[in-house]
Amino acid sequence: MNPLAHDVLLPVLLPMVTAALLVVVPDTRRRLKAGLHLLSMLASLAVAVHLLLGLDAGTRNAMAVYLPGNWPVPFGIVLALDRLSAMMLVLAALVGVGSLVFALARWHRASVHFHPLLQLQLAGLNGAFLTADLFNLFVFFEVLLAASYGLLLHGGGSPRVRAGLHYIAVNLVASLLFLAGAALLYGVTGTLTMADIAQKLPQVPAADRGLLHAAAALLAVAFLAKAALWPLNFWLPTAYAAASAPAAAMFALLTKVGVYAILRLWTLCFPATAGDSAHFGGVVLVAGGLATVAFGAIGMLRSVQLGRLAGYSVITSSGTVIAAVGFDLPALTTGALFYLASSTLAAATLFLLVEVVERQRQLEVDPPEADQPQGRLPAFADVRPPADANLDDDQVALVGRAIPGAIAFLGTAFFACMLVVAGLPPLSGFVGKLAMLTALAGPEAHAPHPRAAWLMFALLLGSGFLATLSLTRAFITHFWATQERAAPRLRLFEGVPILLLLGGCIAMAVAGEHGLRFARAMADDLHAPQGYIDAVMATRPQTREAAR
Repeated sequence: MNPLAHDVLLPVLLPMVTAALLVVVPDTRRRLKAGLHLLSMLASLAVAVHLLLGLDAGTRNAMAVYLPGNWPVPFGIVLALDRLSAMMLVLAALVGVGSLVFALARWHRASVHFHPLLQLQLAGLNGAFLTADLFNLFVFFEVLLAASYGLLLHGGGSPRVRAGLHYIAVNLVASLLFLAGAALLYGVTGTLTMADIAQKLPQVPAADRGLLHAAAALLAVAFLAKAALWPLNFWLPTAYAAASAPAAAMFALLTKVGVYAILRLWTLCFPATAGDSAHFGGVVLVAGGLATVAFGAIGMLRSVQLGRLAGYSVITSSGTVIAAVGFDLPALTTGALFYLASSTLAAATLFLLVEVVERQRQLEVDPPEADQPQGRLPAFADVRPPADANLDDDQVALVGRAIPGAIAFLGTAFFACMLVVAGLPPLSGFVGKLAMLTALAGPEAHAPHPRAAWLMFALLLGSGFLATLSLTRAFITHFWATQERAAPRLRLFEGVPILLLLGGCIAMAVAGEHGLRFARAMADDLHAPQGYIDAVMATRPQTREAAR
């Protein structure tokens, strides 16, 4: 048994136990609640990093499989950890820490049960990334969605209620389709364990092949609605823009759960060796993903509200990854996986920045003192600028003007987010996009889908250009344009998570070579799923003698 096998349970068990404890602690003990929650989040991050490093040191198809009920596969619950799920665990924990620390500045007091809801969402996310059977994937989906309903309404207000009703309705329909597809797939294959489904698909009789494809289509619609694929993503910009900043940052990762489900199930169940079902739905993934990239890029360009702009950036990143997976090329999937991690951190940071920047716009500047000349800043009222000085609109010299530290920090962070989202050098978004562009320019991408390869190549460049335009416009509006605004009050608990998440993007850029090697190992494992199947199906219940 892999030494990491028993540790696989910790990412699910730790947040669930913490959520139960946080429910018991009264709301009057806010400091105790916040301390317990932060300690648990940091522990979850440490566990996720431990699991990631443990697998990274392993060989190809390195995996850890755990049977919580000690029932044989495929009759019991199975948790499986590979490189992809380990990376998603680290992303979930990192975004969770950032969201919690940001919320401690003010948002955790906006309504009751914020702390347990955030822990339950983390438990649902981690469970979805680790489970190896469809039924428990549905269960964990419902856990994280139930928590997200409460987090979306956190803080109250009619805009959140309206957006929440649409969000709940869409996800309830998607969950119904998920359940129907899983039931139909069970009727065809007689199992819900993903690895067992994958090895039984080639033997499905021709008479049942239509039912199999119908079940796969129902599951795909459910997952793609959660992944915000066009035209199933009409709900996302409004819902994410209405949510509080910590909740929206977590929702940036929530969308990637649908992307993860597509990555996992499509590469596992419909590889080239799946017989008559080989690459089933691949054309739909490519076409839908490309349409989503175009829709998200245009949505960013037309968005004035920062929250909606951030929401459309999430849509663009989801479409990019889904389209790349549909080509079934390990080199292209490598860049897409690297880009997935980078864009998720950038989107979460952007949602946190939106809160502080929008709050700055709402502040009103105090009127000038009665003894000060109108239209001139008091600090420069008695200074006559040199004849060749660079002056602002109030005829005050710009040279020597101090920029408030909060404005400088927020402006730099926003500019860094723009570089990552648009895929510009020198940050991590450029590394992922360059890897995808290199793969699309190669001969392998043009063999199965020559037109689609060039179209995606053009869309990657075009979406980056439109993202640059829209985010530059927002940067000029909020940080560059001359406006009489007071300097924003940036609390320490608001600056630290922004720095933490951007630090992750910077670290990915600095360690780009190692990150791409790790992403290539993930892609190779996904596109050669037999290693995953063998590892899960070969796991046996542990006997008492072995446990001793």
